[in-house]
Amino acid sequence: MSQTKDPHSTETSSETPVAEKPSRRRFLQSAAAAAAVTAAPHAHAQQSGAAAPATAAPPPAAAPLMPVRLAINGRPYELQLEARTTLLDALREYAGLTGTKKGCDRGQCGACTVIADGKRINSCLTLAVMHDGGSVTTVEGLAAGDTLSPIQQAFIVNDAFQCGYCTPGQLCSATALLDEFRAGDASAVTANVRARPPQLSDDEIRERMSGNICRCGAYPNIVAAVKAVAAKA
Repeated sequence: MSQTKDPHSTETSSETPVAEKPSRRRFLQSAAAAAAVTAAPHAHAQQSGAAAPATAAPPPAAAPLMPVRLAINGRPYELQLEARTTLLDALREYAGLTGTKKGCDRGQCGACTVIADGKRINSCLTLAVMHDGGSVTTVEGLAAGDTLSPIQQAFIVNDAFQCGYCTPGQLCSATALLDEFRAGDASAVTANVRARPPQLSDDEIRERMSGNICRCGAYPNIVAAVKAVAAKA
């Protein structure tokens, strides 16, 4: 005999579906989708901003050129240079006199030695504009035409160079050294600074040439060359 189900009964039927609890994976998927939707307008705004052409900064203005007049090896030059151009670069790059060598470019090796207004200097440590109107002698100006100077001849006779890279500076320094000695200039090893030594000793020459480095180690022959010229003076 079948039983009639009371429609007003408060009992829950076992056949009534129960709400399923959301899984952890589905929750994470929903959260990721919501985050993507939220970030989409911001990403679009960023892309739109990147696509807009940026205003490029104007290039820095070039340093103005100024005329520098030099008498180099007895020949007049007028060079258009920046104020920061060293005398060494002016000689090599603008006057085309590459005999003067760039060694350390810090005033430590002496390869760039030239004679400026009668004084030997490291041309890498001075600006060309500082010598405007002055005279400069480089290794190209030591010879008289095809006739080598006495110190150049002595370097050859005494084999005072090997690779030759430091030789232009050595020659200019030795040339000025001989003039300084004849003028009575003392050195750090001169016994009596009030009187010129009767002759250039090896110690005098080494001290006076100490600003010029020879990486080949031809120092004894350099001393001999300078001493030979000084003895004839």
